[in-house]
Amino acid sequence: DQPWFLNLVVECETRCFPLQLLAVLQKIERDMGRVRTPGGVRRGPRIIDIDILLFGNICIDTPQLVVPHPRMLDRRFVLEPLVEIAPDIRHPGTKELISKSLRNVTQQRVRKLSLAT
Repeated sequence: DQPWFLNLVVECETRCFPLQLLAVLQKIERDMGRVRTPGGVRRGPRIIDIDILLFGNICIDTPQLVVPHPRMLDRRFVLEPLVEIAPDIRHPGTKELISKSLRNVTQQRVRKLSLAT
């Protein structure tokens, strides 16, 4: 049980290598007040959580970073916005369209918010 939170997916270009990008994102999290403790609660309340879902078409499996994100195909709150910004994107490991995976998580509910500009 935790407070409501927002999820979003962002596409970006970077000159960083994957582990460099991870370090940059973790610094942003720290700067915003996130504290990671060894053996701490996973998936609990936090100020911010920035994940690397995909990194082009490559697969990475290191102790520090796994890409594609290992739980992304099970999370409607990840797949739905990802398909909105990249409808033809494929999972680098399975080669399947992400939109196909989205159809497999029908039991989960996502509430879309409109933000006034």
